[in-house]
Amino acid sequence: MDRVELEEKIKEAIVELAKEPEKVEHYHKLANLYAMEKNYDKIISVYEGLLNVNPNDTDALMNLGSLAFYRKNYEKAIEYYLKVLDIKPNDYILYFNIGNVHAELKNFSKALYFYNRALDYNPSNPEIYNVMGLLFHDFEDFVEAKIYYEKALSLDPNSINAHIDLGNIYFKESEYEKAMEHYKKVLELSPNDKTVVICVANILVATKNKKEAFKYFDKALKMDENNYKTYVCMAIAYSEFMEYDKAEEIYKLLIEKYPKNINPHILLGNLYSNIKKHDKALSQYQKALEIDPSKASVHMLIANTYYIKQNIEEALTSYRKAIRFEPDNDEYKLVYIQILDEYISKKEENK
Repeated sequence: MDRVELEEKIKEAIVELAKEPEKVEHYHKLANLYAMEKNYDKIISVYEGLLNVNPNDTDALMNLGSLAFYRKNYEKAIEYYLKVLDIKPNDYILYFNIGNVHAELKNFSKALYFYNRALDYNPSNPEIYNVMGLLFHDFEDFVEAKIYYEKALSLDPNSINAHIDLGNIYFKESEYEKAMEHYKKVLELSPNDKTVVICVANILVATKNKKEAFKYFDKALKMDENNYKTYVCMAIAYSEFMEYDKAEEIYKLLIEKYPKNINPHILLGNLYSNIKKHDKALSQYQKALEIDPSKASVHMLIANTYYIKQNIEEALTSYRKAIRFEPDNDEYKLVYIQILDEYISKKEENK
């Protein structure tokens, strides 16, 4: 259906709804048409109108919950899902969805509770086990995470998500052979999974197989035009192989291609810092602040660089700026206090 035809269908549906506002099917039809043009505000408006007609329409409530989740309005998403739960208390999808919301809110215990309730109603669903693995993964309990990923794979040996997530844990733990085993399985199932192609390249970098690593990076570059992540990983790889000039070229390319992105400046600054070109590092960090002056982590990088250069007064100034932008960051405060105490002590010694 082309755009003109879709707009015509929407006009017809609006007329139908105006003529028979009590008919539930008209609301769903119009919402589906708006979904085809991804007009989420209109979808929400239609479903809210439907709830005035039928407050217990579970499809409308579910869809409103999903839209709220998509828009990161998590409390609203829970509100809608709980209304459906009152009507359909045995639906595992509801427990699963509510668990996902609590996982996004970093509420481990509630997320785990709702995932377990989902399992009560659907104990053989590999996707539930996989998201439970992700939950433990996010809270860095890798032992438990692996148990759930393995359970997901026992139920579905071809679960791409479980293979990727388990591979990611093994990569973090530097168990590269096991990680590679899972990534290669994904590429058997989905040869064009660009993220996994990059993951394989990163393992080859970690195992010092430069030639093979860059074959995979080149493959990733040819898959589509969205190559930001690929270039970053390539630059990091060049740094690992101490080819700093090539890494520098890539970061400069990214700065040119993504002028509003703060991260290439930070990464280039970090590269300069690692090879002890501190003035160049400071220059890049300052350019990052031109894009986002309130980025506390960049003020910390500047402060650390000044500290390395033994310019303690400038370092303290930047530490204070970082704390001003993130006043609840205890780590920043601790570093600042330590450096300040050191500075005061040296001043007193030199009196």
